[in-house]
Amino acid sequence: MDIQLKRGMLEICVLSALLREDSYGYKIVKDLQPYIEISESTLYPILRRLESAGALNVYSTEHNGRLRKYYAITEHGRGRIREFLNEWNGMLAIYNYIKEEMSENE
Repeated sequence: MDIQLKRGMLEICVLSALLREDSYGYKIVKDLQPYIEISESTLYPILRRLESAGALNVYSTEHNGRLRKYYAITEHGRGRIREFLNEWNGMLAIYNYIKEEMSENE
């Protein structure tokens, strides 16, 4: 998969993982593992990028005597998911066209 396309998909997946509730890095990785391969070393730069873009808010809470960083999706982040879903319909149409042409010409 193209690196830029995969990067965009990972960002949307991370945002989607935060729709239900605020979460922290390790849990986000675990929540996404059934759907897409992502490691913590890949996740944290994505989280920083999304925070810088205004798609996430970050706060810390004490857990077992240590501070744990939590991530919360913002309205801007929700808007990015909506944009992705709208654009995906167009991508799906292109995919179906290419697949149909390949099937007819093999």
